[in-house]
Amino acid sequence: MSAGETLHAGCVLIGEAGLLIRGASGSGKSTLAREAVSRARQAGRFARLVSDDRTRIEARHGRLVAHPVVPLDGCIEVFGLGIVRQSFEPAAIVRLVIDLCEDLPRYPDEEDRRVSLCGVMVPRVRMQAGAISTDIVLGCLSGVCDTVVTL
Repeated sequence: MSAGETLHAGCVLIGEAGLLIRGASGSGKSTLAREAVSRARQAGRFARLVSDDRTRIEARHGRLVAHPVVPLDGCIEVFGLGIVRQSFEPAAIVRLVIDLCEDLPRYPDEEDRRVSLCGVMVPRVRMQAGAISTDIVLGCLSGVCDTVVTL
């Protein structure tokens, strides 16, 4: 088991899959997390916040597990409104990492399609920071997008 670490990231649980969202401050992590949960629920899927802004990750039995960081558990930032409390899950197995970036190549290299965190390889999608990309993210998480399938 690898030592854990705390990331500047958020995590949501969609069905049984954790979605870890990383990016710089103001890149849209919280907005993407809220939209992913909302869209998944509208589609009749289970969806809930795990963490926002700070996420503790660790390797367990070959899987990457994400947890909220106390005292931020159950809190999410809503731009222009502030910190809002909501129900949350205490952990999720991360199935997909979304990196919100400022500058992206038009076509990703093969090595951009996965990332090692705490010694665990996880599928990764790099997306434009601030872009509305919820449908793409949920498609990738569902295995619809080739980015996740071609590992």
